[in-house]
Amino acid sequence: MTTAAQRLSTEGFGPDNLPYGSFSPAGGDPRLGVRLGDAAISLRDLVPAVATAGGPALPVEVGDAASGSNLDALLAAGHTVWQPLRTWLQEVVTTDGLDGLVAAAATPVDEVTMHMPFTVADYVDYYASEQHASNIGRMFRPDQAPLLPNWKHLPVGYHGRAGTVVPSGTDVPRPKGLRPEEGGTPSFGPSRRLDIEAEMGFVVGGSAPQGEVSVAQAAEEHLFGVVLFNDWSARDIQAFEYVPLGPYLGKSFASSISLWVVPWDALDAARVSPPEREHALADYLDEGGQDWALDITMEVELDGEVVSHPPYRTMYWTAPQMVAHMSVNGASLRPGDFFGSGTVSGDERDQRGSFMELSWGGKEPLVLADGREQRFLEDGQTVVLRGRAPGADGSVVDFGECVGTILPAR
Repeated sequence: MTTAAQRLSTEGFGPDNLPYGSFSPAGGDPRLGVRLGDAAISLRDLVPAVATAGGPALPVEVGDAASGSNLDALLAAGHTVWQPLRTWLQEVVTTDGLDGLVAAAATPVDEVTMHMPFTVADYVDYYASEQHASNIGRMFRPDQAPLLPNWKHLPVGYHGRAGTVVPSGTDVPRPKGLRPEEGGTPSFGPSRRLDIEAEMGFVVGGSAPQGEVSVAQAAEEHLFGVVLFNDWSARDIQAFEYVPLGPYLGKSFASSISLWVVPWDALDAARVSPPEREHALADYLDEGGQDWALDITMEVELDGEVVSHPPYRTMYWTAPQMVAHMSVNGASLRPGDFFGSGTVSGDERDQRGSFMELSWGGKEPLVLADGREQRFLEDGQTVVLRGRAPGADGSVVDFGECVGTILPAR
């Protein structure tokens, strides 16, 4: 006898991962599923099939939350539902003799249409990489300390627009806005300095109507899953508008996420210690000795050429700290809240997560394999983000891809 894991698993998409996504088979409507190898498994088909066959039991309320078209119901149900569902799924795919039931509920991933995996409630983007923040500071404030005084005391972030978070594969028209000019009077037109920000994104579930979620509660009860995240950025529009209230039109036209949401619980083996803290942190940011940083290696590809490998493990602030910070003032958490980590950059040039850094503001262009110089993004160029993390027992957890192509301005 064999198991579904033995029959279907591929490196990165085995039983230790089982990421969630919303997909439609040919001629079918959207449904929630998980990925095992190169198969998308429909939960609304798998759950009743296993029950009929007398397989592992699943509480009715858990099965109901898994029967929707996307993750919305599961996120609303909370961790007391999504954690038993993951345990059940892992048991089903690793139990002898159930592989036929799993295969019957599966469709090859290259034969399905993928959809946005959840409805974004609120969206916040952080600025959590010391290396990225320092690089930007050196470029824009060369005569001052690269980090502003508040940076190592709290996770700096801003509130974005939930409606412009889009699924991987969505084309990105070049945005328009007011751009600074040497004469001092801005001009309106398409961005000349269009960029990426290679980030990780975090999906929040459960509710906290009064906010004030602790770091421990965030990690144990509210962090549902993780995706690749490209926060497309118009640097010239952003530069003219961001003082004094921060980013707006330069950051709100499109932000892409990968299509398979890796469960937070799938990343236990990827947990590492965060960088050493320079200051004592406020009590609400204290991690209680827990290691919540994540060892994720990212990859940035431009038109088929890999140009960077940003290391997520260097991030100064962790995801549970970011949740604690966004709710400490009493702001509520809602199912489907989403936040980005901020650009991931390392110490080396080939670890920088934006073309702003890779070309040092355009002054030191990146030379591609064919000899072309790359500063900022041109129309027709395609960017692919990838990411991998250590899994249990030496396995690998793959985040898939986050893809976007730049179209001319409308």
